[in-house]
Amino acid sequence: MEFKHTTVLLDETVDGLNVKPDGIYVDGTLGGGGHAYQVCKKLTGKGSIIGIDQDEEALKAAGTRLEDFGDKVTLIRSNYKDMQVKLLEIGVDKVDGIILDLGVSSYQLDNKERGFSYREDAPLDMRMDNRQEKTAKDIVNTYSEMDLYRVIRDYGEDKFAKNIAKHIVAERAQRSIDTTGQLVEIIKQAIPMKVRKKAGHPAKKTFQALRIELNKELEVLRDSLDSMIEILNPQGRICIITFHSLEDRIVKNIFRTAENPCICPPEFPVCVCGRASKGKVITRKPILPSEEEMEENSRSKSAKLRIFERS
Repeated sequence: MEFKHTTVLLDETVDGLNVKPDGIYVDGTLGGGGHAYQVCKKLTGKGSIIGIDQDEEALKAAGTRLEDFGDKVTLIRSNYKDMQVKLLEIGVDKVDGIILDLGVSSYQLDNKERGFSYREDAPLDMRMDNRQEKTAKDIVNTYSEMDLYRVIRDYGEDKFAKNIAKHIVAERAQRSIDTTGQLVEIIKQAIPMKVRKKAGHPAKKTFQALRIELNKELEVLRDSLDSMIEILNPQGRICIITFHSLEDRIVKNIFRTAENPCICPPEFPVCVCGRASKGKVITRKPILPSEEEMEENSRSKSAKLRIFERS
């Protein structure tokens, strides 16, 4: 299957990066290379971009798309959580900008064999990196009812999380839940018909929750964002596109703390904690897609872009 992915908030992200022609940039979620391609167009002979992605198919597609830029481009198969280590391995300790476009790609959703989509019957997989052994099938068939409830409640924000978890555990006592189709039917049984008729697809939130849990998406973001800010050069920027309220909250809070890390009581006349600001938040409110983009690409409807600049 050909790798196709519609890049979200393309112009807003590249503009927000404030690209220097001779700078070094990192796309930590390279995907099909949409953002990276536009950055490359702004680079001179000395400028370069490093593309990181854990999905082998994404790297192949991006490599083809970016091949005209020659040695300006370096591709690395890895999770962006290891960005600092991987950059040091190629002799890079500081960069001028970082892009993260979080969530699942159009290609991953459309390729039914990857098991991300609730609209196609396929093996329950959902791995963003197929070198990983654990799959969504393992979560569905081995997590306790309480843990399933927690995952679906917290990451899917589904008010029927408890009933969905109960139905999953009851069904797997009879037979293993191996496919997306099986799981969709179980979820449908757990949600009242009148709700299903009015709301969107009943499995959407549960599938999102399982994907986030399996790939540890929130933990990776929370644990690596500070280190990414640290490797930025002065006036370097990090641009992050989120698609989930929990992701956006993590980015907003870490950016805010990086700008104002002081923990002194408000009544203190001067700061004595010694925590210095790392820079400034460029986006007090997130940048949202235009109405035109949302009409053309439904995936963009929940997208939010936040930008931080290193001091």
